[in-house]
Amino acid sequence: MKNFEIVSLPSGLYLVATPIGNLRDITLRAMDVLASADLILCEDTRVTGKLLKVYGIDKKMWSYNDHSASKQRGQILEKLTGGGSIALVSDAGMPLISDPGYKLVRDCLDLGVFVTTLPGANAPLAALQLSGLPSDKFSFLGFMPSKSEARKNLMKDWADVPGTLVAFESGPRLTGSLQDMLSVWGDRPAAVVRELTKLYEESRRGTLLSLLRFYEEEGRPKGEIVIVVGAAAAQDYSEDDLKALLDKALETMGMKEASACVASDTGESKKRLYELALSVKKKNEE
Repeated sequence: MKNFEIVSLPSGLYLVATPIGNLRDITLRAMDVLASADLILCEDTRVTGKLLKVYGIDKKMWSYNDHSASKQRGQILEKLTGGGSIALVSDAGMPLISDPGYKLVRDCLDLGVFVTTLPGANAPLAALQLSGLPSDKFSFLGFMPSKSEARKNLMKDWADVPGTLVAFESGPRLTGSLQDMLSVWGDRPAAVVRELTKLYEESRRGTLLSLLRFYEEEGRPKGEIVIVVGAAAAQDYSEDDLKALLDKALETMGMKEASACVASDTGESKKRLYELALSVKKKNEE
């Protein structure tokens, strides 16, 4: 199956997204670059080799990860500065998104080497789409730590961050992570999304507690897993609460700045807060 063209690539590093499950989720441009590059860097040559074989691409590959010796990066940079074109892929999805590549990209940019991206399949964004949770503001936490204490410490750092939270997890550790999330964050709306783009793709929605109970009863799920967790419920502030916050802010800020600061912290209207700030300032001046 040859759907690619051999093209002349400018010297540089090409960050190429690969399918996260369904092998047809690869772009025509990605196949052109993979077929035309001088060299393909990949996490596992066996995994990337299977993808290349499906599309009839025969190309030299090197195994590369961010723990590779600096000597190997030096060899890669020598090829790039000498006019070579190199494609970087991960086993699945976008390179650098919880996958290798950051150190190499950093070194390329420092040396003025051309770097570009070929976007495509991405598990965190796909899971966010299927979760049914707000997608206007979100944060990606990467892989959850394997130990409960480390997980809880990480979760505490994100407890008050506004927006939806997205994290990777494995089947054997899923219930442990859900339990820790429930313990630290409380019972928020959530979704467990797995097997993205594959035959048994599933997005199970509920709350952290209901999902925990389900998987405790049904057992660990198979496949790659993304956990999506909704933001903490907005706190209700009384007028007296808001005035107290404004009074504190006005000690070091002007009314406009104080109103904006409290609005950011509470989600309340800037216009309303400015009006309250006027009344607080007037009272303080009496």
